[in-house]
Amino acid sequence: MSFFLRWLFAFILLTATYNPTQWNFVHWAANNWQDQLPITVLLTLLLTVGYVIYIRATLRSIGTIGMALILALVGAILWVLWDFGLLDLSNPQLATWIGILALSIVLGVGLSWSIIRRRLSGQVDTDDVDE
Repeated sequence: MSFFLRWLFAFILLTATYNPTQWNFVHWAANNWQDQLPITVLLTLLLTVGYVIYIRATLRSIGTIGMALILALVGAILWVLWDFGLLDLSNPQLATWIGILALSIVLGVGLSWSIIRRRLSGQVDTDDVDE
């Protein structure tokens, strides 16, 4: 359950920032930044804090190579689904949603890596504190 929540928050962060609908921060800020500059700056800072937390934790736990490996794994899964005819990437909106999903999986794994590694290997990180 804890991995699911970490992934869900990453998905929400990415989707709130940009998605193929009109309901995202990038679209809203592009249309309203002149009239509502203070709110635009505030929301930009809040999103930036979320990204800093997720990206820093991901880089510290799995690093750049780990991020690339997870993206490659997700890409290979998508390739297999496309090759079997289960996925059609000709729709740009679907491709964008799949990209958001792939990035959220990378961030979710990065934030949860200590828990995943502990369950798989039985080894505990020195930063882990069970109370």
